[in-house]
Amino acid sequence: MPVKKNVPVLLFAAVLLYAGCKKPDPGTPQPPASGNTLQETVGFSILDRLKGIWNGPVVSGTPLGSYPEWIVDFRPVTANQISAKNELDSLNDIHMSFFVAKYKNSYRVAFRNGGSFAGLTRVSYFLADSVSETPSQAYYRFSEVIKGRNRAYTEAVFRGDSLILKSYTNHYNTLSAPALHMKWSAARQDLSSAQPAVSHFGFPQKTLGRDLSDAFGTQAEAIYYSISGGDPYPETEQPYLGQTQLQYSYAPGYTPDAARKVFIVITTQPLINGFSMNLDNLRYRSRYVTLASTDMDFIFSSMHPGSYYVYALYDADGNKGFSSGDWVSASNTSFVLAPESQTQASVQLNFTIP
Repeated sequence: MPVKKNVPVLLFAAVLLYAGCKKPDPGTPQPPASGNTLQETVGFSILDRLKGIWNGPVVSGTPLGSYPEWIVDFRPVTANQISAKNELDSLNDIHMSFFVAKYKNSYRVAFRNGGSFAGLTRVSYFLADSVSETPSQAYYRFSEVIKGRNRAYTEAVFRGDSLILKSYTNHYNTLSAPALHMKWSAARQDLSSAQPAVSHFGFPQKTLGRDLSDAFGTQAEAIYYSISGGDPYPETEQPYLGQTQLQYSYAPGYTPDAARKVFIVITTQPLINGFSMNLDNLRYRSRYVTLASTDMDFIFSSMHPGSYYVYALYDADGNKGFSSGDWVSASNTSFVLAPESQTQASVQLNFTIP
């Protein structure tokens, strides 16, 4: 199976904690929603704009650094909520949800952003508080629920099929004003993967997803550092999603070096066509993880229902890319995940790239 050498590795994403972008260009924005009723939900149209698979570089000053590409697969999970889950490795992952919420008699889109970072949990809640939509672009700002913009905020700008997210934070209240935390510049790669869920839910609809009015109690800020620390909408309660246990193995004659890595990539369309690789279908990458070569299995949690293909790459030379001498799985291994269910899939590393 001829494989093009030095294709960028299928996806090693930075962990995005918050996000944001530059201010909208000149134009006449539509009157902002008031949030007084569900029909006037502030930021509602971002739900529709987010759907699809997005890919682009991350610029970050965090310990994880910057990355040439980060891929996020946003799909509806209810009529009023859209989400995405990503893993970097066994210690770093992120789950993002945007949903219609009520907070102190105001209806706004909420942004729940959380995950595990170096094995430590952090979850933050933001509410839409600034919206500007023109024919050429749409701008949204989400501020931390309790302390507001002074603590942390996320901005998003959409222009056609492009998205810029920037995040700002005051670094655990150590700065007098929030500073740039991370920037993601992405382009939409695919809409078809999200379409079944869009049709199933009639997404998006102006219905209430969560009432957060009394959710934070006496919290000083809407940020949690433990999965058992009172999170009002934990990832385990997110609807519609399932999980896949992925196992990988080595064909006879392939003995891995324990110091090397294996990259697992899940796509919504096949990458292999006969005896060659269809590089155009790399835009359909949905989930991925970097594992030790001897881990042998991994559970993809909070996974969107649907049909998938899974592939494995053993990085023999440690260059984080496809190159001569690396081992790959040489077939389109497929599986289907039903809503709120569990499934399994297995893939074998059985071909050496010439």
